[in-house]
Amino acid sequence: MHIVVDDLVGPEIAEFLDGHVREMRSITPPESKHALDLDALRKPGVTFWSVLDAQVIVGCGALSRLDAEHAELKSMRTASTRKRSGVASLLLSHIIGEAGRMGFARVSLETGSADFFAPARKLYEKFGFGYCEPFGDYRPDPNSVFMTRTLDLRAGSKA
Repeated sequence: MHIVVDDLVGPEIAEFLDGHVREMRSITPPESKHALDLDALRKPGVTFWSVLDAQVIVGCGALSRLDAEHAELKSMRTASTRKRSGVASLLLSHIIGEAGRMGFARVSLETGSADFFAPARKLYEKFGFGYCEPFGDYRPDPNSVFMTRTLDLRAGSKA
């Protein structure tokens, strides 16, 4: 497996992300869905990575700049056939490292509060994310959980 910065122009990533948005819509009420579509992921300040295995997309994730020191983890997804195979851990470790290299002191995220999202929350906890109040433009929402992690830029930010 290898991780690449993705320019989001290929049909494969468009299909992969469409599956992500459709899945989130099926689980989360519309007012609580915060998954970004393809156009939002192409905006300045967003870096998007794909995880490839033999040129097949098996995972993706993005980092969106909130301000000079704070970024948000977005669009983490693992192919359903590859869940619990290390794809998400590999990608999350990579994104945390890249966030540190980009000079961010903190990475935060929003994920769901439903049981469906429990494996994601457990993964984020394993990588040092702790629960926090809503950040950025988010507001309290019973369907959302907010997490954050401070990066030690002096020691590197590897998990």
